[in-house]
Amino acid sequence: MPVVIEGGRRLQGEAEVDGAKNAALPIIAATLLTSDDCLIENVPFIEDIRNMIKVLHHHGVAARFEGHNTLRIKATRIATSKLPVDLARAMRASFLIAGPLLARFGQVEAPHPGGCAIGKRPVTVDLKGFQAMGAEITPTHEGYVVQSPRLRGTHIILDYPSHTGTENLLMAAVLADGVTHIENASIEPEVVDLAGFLSAMGARIAGAGTSNITIEGTRRLHGAAFRVMPDRMVAGTYALAAAITGGMVELPGEVSQYLGAFTTKLRAAGVDVDVSRDRYLVSAPRELRAVDVQTYPYPGFPTDLQAPFTTLLTQAQGRSSVYETMFDGRLRYVEQLRTMGARIDVSGSGRIAMVHGPTRLHGAPIDALDIRSGAAMILAGLVAEGETHIGNVTYIDRGYQDLDTRLRQLGANVTRIEEQEHRCPTQDVPDPMEWIPLAQD
Repeated sequence: MPVVIEGGRRLQGEAEVDGAKNAALPIIAATLLTSDDCLIENVPFIEDIRNMIKVLHHHGVAARFEGHNTLRIKATRIATSKLPVDLARAMRASFLIAGPLLARFGQVEAPHPGGCAIGKRPVTVDLKGFQAMGAEITPTHEGYVVQSPRLRGTHIILDYPSHTGTENLLMAAVLADGVTHIENASIEPEVVDLAGFLSAMGARIAGAGTSNITIEGTRRLHGAAFRVMPDRMVAGTYALAAAITGGMVELPGEVSQYLGAFTTKLRAAGVDVDVSRDRYLVSAPRELRAVDVQTYPYPGFPTDLQAPFTTLLTQAQGRSSVYETMFDGRLRYVEQLRTMGARIDVSGSGRIAMVHGPTRLHGAPIDALDIRSGAAMILAGLVAEGETHIGNVTYIDRGYQDLDTRLRQLGANVTRIEEQEHRCPTQDVPDPMEWIPLAQD
């Protein structure tokens, strides 16, 4: 189902920001740590979440949406500790269940995780941490079998601050015997949100949001209700949509605390950003200025907003440089922008882009190559002359809830060909994710 955009319309209005995908996914995985009911609010109804729920269903876990973006999960019993290959290959976040299953049941069998093709993203940080906590790891043809009757608290120094690795080890450690110290941990806000949910379940965690986290293991966690933080990547995408179309878009003020480096670069590019407790208001300037961008783990400039920001820079006056420090395949989308008329040179083994602007983009048939490059293609279509046809929109659906509908509400001319409605189920709507019988341990 391609998306067709007629460019040239100025976006204006208020944009809704859903819960953070990268916080909701590990929080969903963490519900496997207890047999009690868990209620998670502000969960985005997107493809990655739907796939994660399929993972839970495969394991015999009851999970369904109740009301608007509210997910209820109860992992009373787990039918299997083996993650199916097809779901694991569909998204990398499926590997997040490894820590909870290992902590609760002493074993997990997981294939190599898949996800967006943006470069090498190994799970060695997770596996080394499990080993340090006493787990035995057996490589298989498709992945790994990880076993440990009871994990032991220990001191773990991560090779790099992997957010997935930090989350997996955090979830493994909350039921471990003794105290675990994680050094060089990720300080991403989504990790802090996971720690908040685990603490609501009764976990004893100190230092989340710093590079040193201490977890005192406990025998049992209980159910909890929790609200997921807003998605800073979705907010950034709407902010860029306002800037690139010469518009004005207002976002909820609570998201501003997570957008420091991004906001700084927006302002450096000439964009007017008015931040208060109640709103994050983005107004486009008369002329965009060239800036240099380098991605870095939080609180640096987020790699997930690199591709959309590069699209903005095609409209800036002068030469901008973009240095992708985190993923070696993340600039593949540049060829799509070139098809639309962008002047971008790539060097540095595919990690550095020099953007020469401004250039007039024209509509063309292009593809989304991953979630964030898909957002970049949407932005390019919004400013291009004529019609832009974007294929592979399944990638966009993995990270953005009803993006085309919400852009139309802001004034964009966006059409999804043969569109099939994916609205969040409520109690008045039949739920495709019905409760299923629970198997025995």
